[in-house]
Amino acid sequence: MIEFEVREKDLLARIGRFRTKSGKIETPIFLPVINPAREIIEPRELWDLFSCSALITNAYIVKKHFGERAKEVGIHRILDFPGVVMTDSGAYQILAYGSIEVNNEEIIRYQEEIDTDIATILDLPTGWGVSADRAKNTVDETLRRAKELESLRKRTDIAWVGPIQGGCYLDLVAYSAREIGNLPFNIHALGSPTPIMEQYLFTILVDMVLTAKMNAPVNRPFHLFGAGHPLIFSLAVALGCDIFDSAAYSLFARENRYLTDYGTMHLKDLEYLPCSCPICVRHELKDLMEMPKDEREKNLSRHNLYVCLSEIKRIKQAISEGRLWEYMEMKSHAHPSLLQALKNLRKYSEYVEKYSPQIKKRGLFFFSSIGLARPEVTRHAMRLRERYSAPEWSKILILIPDVKAKNTRRRRLYKKIASKVCGKIGLDLSVVHVCFYSPPFGVIPIELAETYPLYQYEYSYPPDIESVKYVARQILEYIGRSPYSTIVLLMEDGWSRDVAEICAEGLSEKIKIEKLPLISDDRKIIS
Repeated sequence: MIEFEVREKDLLARIGRFRTKSGKIETPIFLPVINPAREIIEPRELWDLFSCSALITNAYIVKKHFGERAKEVGIHRILDFPGVVMTDSGAYQILAYGSIEVNNEEIIRYQEEIDTDIATILDLPTGWGVSADRAKNTVDETLRRAKELESLRKRTDIAWVGPIQGGCYLDLVAYSAREIGNLPFNIHALGSPTPIMEQYLFTILVDMVLTAKMNAPVNRPFHLFGAGHPLIFSLAVALGCDIFDSAAYSLFARENRYLTDYGTMHLKDLEYLPCSCPICVRHELKDLMEMPKDEREKNLSRHNLYVCLSEIKRIKQAISEGRLWEYMEMKSHAHPSLLQALKNLRKYSEYVEKYSPQIKKRGLFFFSSIGLARPEVTRHAMRLRERYSAPEWSKILILIPDVKAKNTRRRRLYKKIASKVCGKIGLDLSVVHVCFYSPPFGVIPIELAETYPLYQYEYSYPPDIESVKYVARQILEYIGRSPYSTIVLLMEDGWSRDVAEICAEGLSEKIKIEKLPLISDDRKIIS
């Protein structure tokens, strides 16, 4: 009964269907945390008004407050929630308080007895700021407990979560992911990320998530525990996180904190309610400020939850359109730490490329050198290097710069350019091979000039210096492995002149280069 079907992909993100015994949920999905002992928003309201198909609650807290009754009637009736229920095991309480009055065997059996849909073993969280020895101990103990599951479980219709520990020690995260991944879990989760997210250490979060993803089975959903701020959702989804959970929507409301998709604000610092959710439409800021505390907390929790759920929908739409990178890049400018984390993705570009779709419904938008880490750019560089060779008959390479409208790629124009260049400096046109050069892809051979995505994109001109240097490096690399005897690099004033100067410095003396100013219109081609 338990299965995960991927419907659409972009980057490492997936729109998928995860089937449980109580129904299917669509990923990526945000699971509101419900404390059964203190329900700010009732689970039935989540189902009826918010269209939440799933939530998460804590089996340890359920056991403490409802004990045998939860076993008798089931967790769905205890919560009055007809959708999918996931239960955590109480590991967060271990992280917060040091220990709890239950062991792994008890909590495994209790989750089965209360008829949860998705259950979690009692892992030992690594936490933050611990020694390598302590981290190794949490990994080993979590693995030991994970291995106990197969002999302890009595049901096969419950999906089980295998937590990955190791904290900021990436070698331990990789080891934990491999070992846990070899066990028959249905979902994997990254343990202990909350302190990292609270400190805005998003670059470290990228390293942790991708280290876990690269070592865990790719066909299983991936859960990011405690990720409750919509600020990071797009980044986390792009990294391959399918499921999120958090009580932040409610905890923030308790402190009069108002969530937006770009940050958190205190009610007292607002002049307006910058949102169109039902709460913000029905109430003025003054109304919220003057409400009794309990009523204000409930309404702020509703608003915060609307913001979280709306952000997930926007991300799904971006995945469906193949524009998740553009969306993530836009969101990354909400905080410097997010932008730094996005830049950190460059070192994982080949892994991201491996699982990214090759064709999309729309063209691509590039705004800056940050886009050089996109899988499409990485894929072109790899395939040009590994799968492409210049035609055997070619002796002369003419490199023509792209202009914003890509006019120089028009057949009549580039042939005219090549003919005039050959006539001016005495070259044989019959052995000329034309390539274009442009950010963000670098060298684009004429044979590929109209293929996706080498033509179906827009770049923000003029390119920044990192993009200029990247183009120059790609040109030098391409020339270095090609058999041309003569290289002619055409340029205009501006970014292509900068490319030409870098190339002129990097070329071997054995290779001849002619630099000619190029004016790219039909009337005047060579000045």
